[in-house]
Amino acid sequence: MPHFAVLGAGITGVTTAYQLHAKGFDVTVIDRNRYAAMDTSFANGGQLSASNAEVWNSWSTIFKGLKWLMQRDAPLLVRPTPTWHKISWMAEFMANIPNYRANTTQTAKLAITARQILHEMAAHADVDFDFSPAGILHFYSNAADMAHARKVTGLLAQGGLQREELTPAQITQRAPELKGDFVGGYWTESDATGDIHKYTTGLANWLSKQGVAFDMGQTVRDLRAEDGRVHVETDGSNRTFDGVVVCAGVGSRGMAKKLGDRVNIYPVKGYSITVHLNDAASQAAAPQVSLLDDKAKIVTSRLGADRFRVAGTAEFAGGNRDICASRIKPLVQWVEDYFPGVSTEHVTPWAGLRPMMPNMMPKVGPGRATGVYYNTGHGHLGWTLSAATAALVTDHIVATSTPTTKAVAPLGRSELSA
Repeated sequence: MPHFAVLGAGITGVTTAYQLHAKGFDVTVIDRNRYAAMDTSFANGGQLSASNAEVWNSWSTIFKGLKWLMQRDAPLLVRPTPTWHKISWMAEFMANIPNYRANTTQTAKLAITARQILHEMAAHADVDFDFSPAGILHFYSNAADMAHARKVTGLLAQGGLQREELTPAQITQRAPELKGDFVGGYWTESDATGDIHKYTTGLANWLSKQGVAFDMGQTVRDLRAEDGRVHVETDGSNRTFDGVVVCAGVGSRGMAKKLGDRVNIYPVKGYSITVHLNDAASQAAAPQVSLLDDKAKIVTSRLGADRFRVAGTAEFAGGNRDICASRIKPLVQWVEDYFPGVSTEHVTPWAGLRPMMPNMMPKVGPGRATGVYYNTGHGHLGWTLSAATAALVTDHIVATSTPTTKAVAPLGRSELSA
């Protein structure tokens, strides 16, 4: 049976490995870290949010970025140091503004499809990931943002997502712990939250027991596609596979170049804090529902009884992974402002690099060379979209391969589209 290498053991890589294994392929997952989910899949915002499917390609995003250019704690921060990669990515980002509506609707469709597949995988592998079907509440503090949200709701509806508009009083009913003055909001009953790290590591552990090989702590040094096969050189080996799926997040751009493809991913740094709810008062004061503050671009998730995840900001600073105090402080302050009863004495900060394509759409499907495939570039929605894109790329591979199908739980594909 065909033997495929999956490059990357984050959420996209591990879900891709599951789908390939389910279709009868031999699979080897390769990652530079010693453990799965140690980069962008470590501590994200936790939201499984079709309601956050709006792509960023708009003139309002450009104008906000310019306004915030010199503000160190701005929700969107572009470091002024110029590089050709940053400039070319920004140019392509602006060139995709005309695709804003279509890409937003398509992303919503993909997010909705991903839900069923994600749960089927978790159930089959018996993975506990602090899942909560509590819904997601978007709230707005000014009329202009609320008016924009109404337009976005129309686009999401075209993708099959239904949201309920809320009055300020209804916001309080949905999230009584939330303190502040709001003009309105939107409620998405069908959205949910969960711990991406627990999901990915749980699925990886299960796959390992099923015979999927995990070659961890191995940096990919070279890649070559020739004669219908793919050669992968790592720190410890030089092997040839029938095919390869690049799921390496921000590292995918360099790998694609070696394979003869251009995948223009830019690393957009995001931050999170995990507020440890160590006392009963904090547990009672933290919200059960998931939240999105449109003005601050901050999202929250309740992960079990004693963790409150707060994430946000976007920073264009190349491959820098440093955790900057000026970017963490606004997240802590946000918690203290909106949830004054929550203690912020014990907070764990984190930063990760989101792999973003200029059109805000994931790169899913075959490359130029035979045996080369991609499932990468999900930006801030890797947790939300990965189950669907893993199924999509596997369908591409199955269409040109004839592995022996194993007896595993069937996964729905009826609504997937390329």
